[in-house]
Amino acid sequence: MTSLVTAAQIATVRRMVAEPTTVTYSDALITTFIETYPHLDEQGEEPFTLSGSTPPVHEVNDDWIPTYDLHAAAGDIWEEKAAAIANLYEFSADGGNYSRSGQYEQYMAQARNHRAHRMPSTMRLHKSPKEVEPSVWIANLPEED
Repeated sequence: MTSLVTAAQIATVRRMVAEPTTVTYSDALITTFIETYPHLDEQGEEPFTLSGSTPPVHEVNDDWIPTYDLHAAAGDIWEEKAAAIANLYEFSADGGNYSRSGQYEQYMAQARNHRAHRMPSTMRLHKSPKEVEPSVWIANLPEED
């Protein structure tokens, strides 16, 4: 299956996460982060529909206009970047204090900022198996003795 993520979306996420080059995050890797968060499009179409089989499975919705939550993807990348530097050291030498925890805190603040800007999400629940309606149902019939 070909990716529906555009070059403009990849470029937007690159700006959001301060990764202008492909050295650490390739376009393919950023595409994977973006594709993790498909979203309802402006017409209210979901990216997937449920099949009529039992159990139901996801099927690609051809009416869906590719829409992704870029802030959610950026939040994941910032969190990954913070994890990569979480083990950096702090020390004092020659009258100077060397602290790297500030960088970790800034990365996590960026992750929280992007998560706060995520798209609102909803969920449609589908009952499975579907109830079978009785052929005749009459409310408030007198009880039999």
